[in-house]
Amino acid sequence: MIRATLVLLAAFTFLCGLAYPAVVTGIAQVVFPSRANGSPVTAGGKVVGSERVGQAWSDPKYLWGRPSALTPVAYDGRNSTGSNAGPLNPDLLAAVKARVEALRAADPSSAALPVPVDLVTASGSGLDPDVSPAAALYQVPRIARARNRNPDEVKAVVLAHVRQPTLGLLGAPRVNVLAVNLALDGLGP
Repeated sequence: MIRATLVLLAAFTFLCGLAYPAVVTGIAQVVFPSRANGSPVTAGGKVVGSERVGQAWSDPKYLWGRPSALTPVAYDGRNSTGSNAGPLNPDLLAAVKARVEALRAADPSSAALPVPVDLVTASGSGLDPDVSPAAALYQVPRIARARNRNPDEVKAVVLAHVRQPTLGLLGAPRVNVLAVNLALDGLGP
């Protein structure tokens, strides 16, 4: 009985721990090489981020993404989790209130506008690289002022990066924060 158990343990360890992951990784490298390698985004010959993992942006001249619930390092791709706080949780309510105040302090001209929910709440993974078009457009006045640009010019960049739902029905329209920020940097001084 012990011999059969050890043989099965070795066989399943090889199949499930080595062979299967190797086959799936090999197929992914052939069929989806960019996605299998983390969807890297390059600028100037240097990897500056990932299309699928958000980054922390705090400079007023950039589009800001969703907050990350990950601690101690925000947007750490090795650790995917949400805050797991419900809508009545006092800690979540305090965090949302603080984020709303920070957004309004960063752009007093938008203080009267409603703040899009995805700018003050983390996603389920804590890694979301996208925001809603409403969240991106909410930030246009701040970005335009920080870059000394016409708001219509910044708005055009944002609208050019709106992605429609996958296959026309999966998900919602979204804007990739890194793509917009790289395009904004391409506008020049």
